[in-house]
Amino acid sequence: MDKFLIDGPCRVKGKVFVSGSKNASLPILASTILFDKPVTIKNLPNVKDIDTMLNLLKSLGSNIFLSKDKKTVVIHNKKKLKTFASYSLVKTMRGSILVLGPLIAKYFRSKTSLPGGCLIGARPVNYHLSALKKLGMNYEIKDGYIHAKSNGKLQGKVINFPKVSVGATENTILAACLAKGKTILKNCAIEPEIKDLTNFLNLAGAKIKWSGRKCVIEGVNSLNQTKYSVMADRIEAGTFCVIATLTKGYLEIINLDSKIIKSELELLKKIGAKIITNKNKIFIRGPKKIKSIKKIKTKEYPGIPTDLQAQLMVLMCKANGKSSITENIFENRFMHVAELQRLGAKINIKNNNAFIEGNSKFKGAEIMSSDLRASVALVLAALVSNGRSIVNRIYHLDRGYEKIENKLIKIGVKIKRARM
Repeated sequence: MDKFLIDGPCRVKGKVFVSGSKNASLPILASTILFDKPVTIKNLPNVKDIDTMLNLLKSLGSNIFLSKDKKTVVIHNKKKLKTFASYSLVKTMRGSILVLGPLIAKYFRSKTSLPGGCLIGARPVNYHLSALKKLGMNYEIKDGYIHAKSNGKLQGKVINFPKVSVGATENTILAACLAKGKTILKNCAIEPEIKDLTNFLNLAGAKIKWSGRKCVIEGVNSLNQTKYSVMADRIEAGTFCVIATLTKGYLEIINLDSKIIKSELELLKKIGAKIITNKNKIFIRGPKKIKSIKKIKTKEYPGIPTDLQAQLMVLMCKANGKSSITENIFENRFMHVAELQRLGAKINIKNNNAFIEGNSKFKGAEIMSSDLRASVALVLAALVSNGRSIVNRIYHLDRGYEKIENKLIKIGVKIKRARM
């Protein structure tokens, strides 16, 4: 098991090339179950969750041809796939539930393990299951598996999600692509990664249209051979924008359309960052004094993403006054707070609210990651701590950030990966 040794404090300076989006890649990879013809996917991030999804597809029978740099994959389903997604592969990654919709749509049956991933609340799959049931899927949950089947092709229906859910929106879109007739989804999540998925599917011959939070899918008989390049990772880009602001440094962030992180950039401007955007570049300079924000609330896109909540909390610890963060998406997503307190943070938790004192002086310590975004927040805190910090259990970080230590070294951070 690996750990990071980080010597702080530091001030970053340089260029960061944003990797492909993990959260866009996973549903696109799952969608290849719907295809008989070869699919080429480019700009994949080289992270553990992508390896897990490719191994899952391989276990189902997909032929996988991965480039040496792991950035491009060709997937060809030459024969009928298996329909069993085992616990051993699904347990480490929540996104693996996205194979359920395509398997039911294509093969009318599936035995899929209930998913794993980060320990950030219940994150139930009931929204997925109730939507797929309306399309014609019958299921029972037994021994930790979803045993599902349908009597032939799924049937298009009108579905109104009771709560905005990224995963349920993606899974239902995937299932509806090959369903009979028209499916109308209301109250959909509209994250850029979902739009990337539907752009890919439309390129392959799907018939999907958007109007606000409504998605209309006309079922087709099959999807065509296609090539597609996955969008850049907006959470990675947002993380490095926070790093520049936090360390009072300067970064040029490359390979991202700044429009998709408009809310995040507006917030950082209020905090004091100087930001210029130009095509696929963001130029950001941190302020001399970090301004506190009275209330920050996570929200579904286009609001402030929950995946940046922990990073913003570190930033508010260094702000010039009191602030608060309300977590509206997931319960139990404040597990990083205890570790930040070990460094010197002054944070009080009440229900889904974190109250932050500001002006904290961090001192290096040994700390432990609990989930993907919490782990990167601990790295950020180490950047502005006096002395050495040791960040343990960074396998969480490897699930979603591509070789982050290499990117950090290039912008002036003293960081080293070591074995525990």
